[in-house]
Amino acid sequence: MTKMTLGTHPYLLGFDQLERLAERAAKGADAYPPYNIEQSGADGFRITLAVAGFAEADLSLTIEDRQLIIRGRQSEAAEDRVFLHRGIAARAFQRSFVLAEGIEVEGAALENGLLHVDLRRITPQSVVRTIPISRT
Repeated sequence: MTKMTLGTHPYLLGFDQLERLAERAAKGADAYPPYNIEQSGADGFRITLAVAGFAEADLSLTIEDRQLIIRGRQSEAAEDRVFLHRGIAARAFQRSFVLAEGIEVEGAALENGLLHVDLRRITPQSVVRTIPISRT
C-alpha cells in the first residue's frame, strides 16, 4: 500500500504545488535576522524584521513566484577601522516568506532599525460559470 499525499489524492486536483510550497517555506530556517509576524485587522498582516545598522539602500524586497524575498547587504565599512570587539552582526542575509494566493504586499517602511512589510489579503470575487456540453 502506498502512502497518499496531498498532491496525489484523487479528489484534490491541482494541489500538487502545495507540497512544493511547504518544502520551499521550510528551507532557509536561519535565525538571522529575527522577525515577528502580526495580524493587523481582519485581512492584514505585518512582517517586522530587526535590521539595525542597515540603511534603505542596503535592503531589497522582491516577489518571485509567490515568494517574498527580503535581502540585506551592508556596504563595506572603511578599512582603517580597527575593532577591539565586534558584537554587532553586520552579515548579509536573505529571508523568504511564501505568500498564499491572494496575499499582496502593500508596502514597506524602515523605522528605528525595524523593517515593516505590510501585507493584505485580497478577497476574490465569486464567479459562477456554466460549462456547455458539446456533442462529440
